[in-house]
Amino acid sequence: MIRIGILGAAGYTGGELIRLLVNHPQAEIVFAHSESNGGRPVSDVHTDLVGDTDMRFSTDMPFDDADFVFLCFGHGKSEAFLKEHAIPPRVKIIDLAQDFRIRRDGNPFVYGLPEIHRTAIAGARCVANPGCFATCLQLGLLPLAKAGLIDSDVVVNAVTGSTGAGQKPQPTTHFSWRTDNMSVYKPFRHQHLAEICQSLNELGANISSFDGDSSRPTIDFIPWRGDFARGIFATMVTRCTATAEDIVDIYKSFYADEPFTHYVDGDISLKQVVNTNKCLIHCEKDAGRLLITAAIDNLLKGAVGQAVQNMNIMAGIDEITGLRLKASAF
Repeated sequence: MIRIGILGAAGYTGGELIRLLVNHPQAEIVFAHSESNGGRPVSDVHTDLVGDTDMRFSTDMPFDDADFVFLCFGHGKSEAFLKEHAIPPRVKIIDLAQDFRIRRDGNPFVYGLPEIHRTAIAGARCVANPGCFATCLQLGLLPLAKAGLIDSDVVVNAVTGSTGAGQKPQPTTHFSWRTDNMSVYKPFRHQHLAEICQSLNELGANISSFDGDSSRPTIDFIPWRGDFARGIFATMVTRCTATAEDIVDIYKSFYADEPFTHYVDGDISLKQVVNTNKCLIHCEKDAGRLLITAAIDNLLKGAVGQAVQNMNIMAGIDEITGLRLKASAF
């Protein structure tokens, strides 16, 4: 069995991770840490887990009992935590925050997007799990980057559910504000752009991030808050000279062996992916314009589903283990 410790276990990602792992046939949670909820039943906070587990939140962190530790902290807290706490070198770490996603000197973390880094993930001790928007947009654009077809700006509109803002209440997550409402936030400067550009450029694109270089293509990313709890639906529009048939072949070939990322011949919808670890992608060509649509569940393929997928790869077991989750059409 793979023994697991979870830090920051009381938040949305912590709860989703527990939900997956209590049903994972080769995993055992040895501790779920929360300072503010120590001693309380996990199901008091994550009420969807009533009847699934009698586990209680721990204030202890027995790292020696674990094979993997998941960091489910808010952004900026993981790096500080690792500087203050010694985790045994044999224990593998998966961080769900943004602290280690960008390559830099002294960063030991592998960027955990299985579709392009599976081999590196398999040999890694530390993995930085991609962001939710970053996962959806990268999977929508990576085949174009690999084929050398991103030579003009990409205009992106992507709508996310309220769970993307985390469990702590904020003015824009209250039901009375969010319901029957939409709004834009962080236009052009969303923090996930840096990792998106990093991966696209790794595959041969020449994308400008925040450097203002007008001679290179940009990702003009407009994030939206949506009137729903979970999921991301994105549209990406760019100029493209390839034929519609060639585009479809490029996408189907790129994702032919992927267990969770699929090119779909018809239109896609958000409900097809919610509560699954899937990413669905569809393309439409009109004259010189190309539209790519992509959809994921922000808490699963955009967070803990992908993290468990990475754990499976790192542990040397079938990466789909514990992740064959079913969507509902209704």
